[in-house]
Amino acid sequence: MIETPPTLRPVLPEDREFLFQVYASTRQEELSVVDWDEGQKVQFLRQQFDAQDRTYRANCPGAEFQVIVWKGEAVGRLYLHRQPREIRIMDIALLPAFRGQGLGTFLLSEILAEGDRAGVPVTIHVERFNPALRLYQRLGFVQAEDRGVYWFLTRLPAPSNPQADQNRHA
Repeated sequence: MIETPPTLRPVLPEDREFLFQVYASTRQEELSVVDWDEGQKVQFLRQQFDAQDRTYRANCPGAEFQVIVWKGEAVGRLYLHRQPREIRIMDIALLPAFRGQGLGTFLLSEILAEGDRAGVPVTIHVERFNPALRLYQRLGFVQAEDRGVYWFLTRLPAPSNPQADQNRHA
């Protein structure tokens, strides 16, 4: 259990470089085997980051793009797309120095509790070799589809009240 829970704030234009650093940190292991110099890796990562950002914004109108803040410091990003029939975790990532400290578990648990209250599943796409896959499985996510490199995971809401069940089947 973490003493100081993380908070969220909306992404601001001046967060762009920070968000790029978070994104790049999630690709370090993958790029460590590529025979590119550092400049080529950064150029590739910037292109991928920009493409991901454009895709998220074009395909998920109304999504929330948030910075994860812990003890006054920006430490990661959380992108959510709440819809009537699901809460989609588009992206959750922490800088390497802040992984494994319970921050992700705390945030995911909050999102799952929201899904339970709303009576809707929480979903996420995860690369099949992502180390966080174990965390998602521990929190009750199961593979709903195999989409090649990615698995589509879902965590159904815990039954809590008749109104939630009615919303789920509406």
